[in-house]
Amino acid sequence: MSEVAQSSGPLAGLKVLELGQLIAGPFAGKTLADFGAEVIKVEPPGTGDPLRQWRLLHQGESVWWQVQSRNKKSVTLDLRQEAGRAIARQLAAEADVLIENFRPGLMEDWGLGYETLAAANPGLIMLRISGYGQSGPYRDLPGFAVVAEAMGGLRHLMGEPGRPPVRAGVSLGDTLAALHGVIGVLLALQARARTGRGQVVDVALYESVFNCMESLLPEYSAFGAVREPAGSALPGIAPSNAYRCADGQVVIGGNGDSIFKRLMTAIDREDLGQDPLLSGNAGRAARVDELDAAITAWTVQRPVAEVLATLQAARVPVGRIYTARDIAEDPHYRARGMIERIVTASGLALDVPGVVPKLSDTPGAIRSLAPSLGEHNAELLPGERKA
Repeated sequence: MSEVAQSSGPLAGLKVLELGQLIAGPFAGKTLADFGAEVIKVEPPGTGDPLRQWRLLHQGESVWWQVQSRNKKSVTLDLRQEAGRAIARQLAAEADVLIENFRPGLMEDWGLGYETLAAANPGLIMLRISGYGQSGPYRDLPGFAVVAEAMGGLRHLMGEPGRPPVRAGVSLGDTLAALHGVIGVLLALQARARTGRGQVVDVALYESVFNCMESLLPEYSAFGAVREPAGSALPGIAPSNAYRCADGQVVIGGNGDSIFKRLMTAIDREDLGQDPLLSGNAGRAARVDELDAAITAWTVQRPVAEVLATLQAARVPVGRIYTARDIAEDPHYRARGMIERIVTASGLALDVPGVVPKLSDTPGAIRSLAPSLGEHNAELLPGERKA
């Protein structure tokens, strides 16, 4: 863990009750916890959050769990039973923020709706993450990240032209929703500092994806243009693509006007760099195939290391396409504190992602390992708290 592991963080004193599971809600909780919030994670007895059993396991527990639930405390409550819900209401009465990512209406069915909880705790901020939001005709439909990415417009753009769309190998919809949720919580805390009142932060997975779709909608509105998949290229912005080398691939972003000229000089194509018709992006976008062919003709004859060295010396944005091994061995990741070594309760030495973003005066930190199931029952649950 980091040298600032004992730092309280900028959110010290903030109490968060996390009722969600799997990815979106818990990722929001993890982000708040990284910066000092006390995050109390409520899990079902016996099984806990299903993420404990997702993907690769060490001694029966997911190594992903060590990232998603670090800095949190775990208590077990059966929210399907009134006894468990009554305790959850007591915990919510003491909390600043409550996070949930159940289907809309379930919290109300359980007697845990915002109006009920706010009656006892008017300053409570409730972050609600769902597939389609708490209102609208789709609110009751089940919504996972894979569907949100499709509805939000992202999936259609992923893949090669004329081929079925592909998905990223991670749940982008969940993570984007979690980050939008954290932004909403911080905004609501700012408002509460002025008014004393809490509020609901309503985050839909598909809206979080859609919010990142750049010019997709206005281009359709103005021109009837339906943006289509373009493989590894960035449509309308050139040159920006992945290019084959003698022993691999690199990505090159040569789409700035001055960068383009430096790139063309570096690949011995000053004729293109000095062409007045290519001095702006519009001209380059119209001749993108010609430019990509010229760059490929140069890169394909050279190993990745030579391409990187040449273009970096020319101050052209370029990079290799990283695997997990590349990340683990990269000195910049380690210099920036983006790879931290922990030792789990089972004795496994494990590299995990560091804390983002970087704050100069009040940085976040990994202060504690992910908890065992119900580890903090005695400390936190009414009737079981230590004297």
